[in-house]
Amino acid sequence: MVGGGEDEALLSVRDVAARLGVCAATVYRLAAEGQLAHVRVLNAIRVAPRDLEAFVAARRRGGRRGAA
Repeated sequence: MVGGGEDEALLSVRDVAARLGVCAATVYRLAAEGQLAHVRVLNAIRVAPRDLEAFVAARRRGGRRGAA
């Protein structure tokens, strides 16, 4: 198990792009700029699902933040 017992597989750039509705180049740019947490496996970029969730949550606007 990698990363402290998580059982979810790391996401590829293509997977992240599909989930965000953007192109792969955008995912590479976000990773290069340090906006999207990622790991490098040889020449491949991989993103933990929890890091993608955190990325989206940090950019979420409006909604019911903090509602009980």
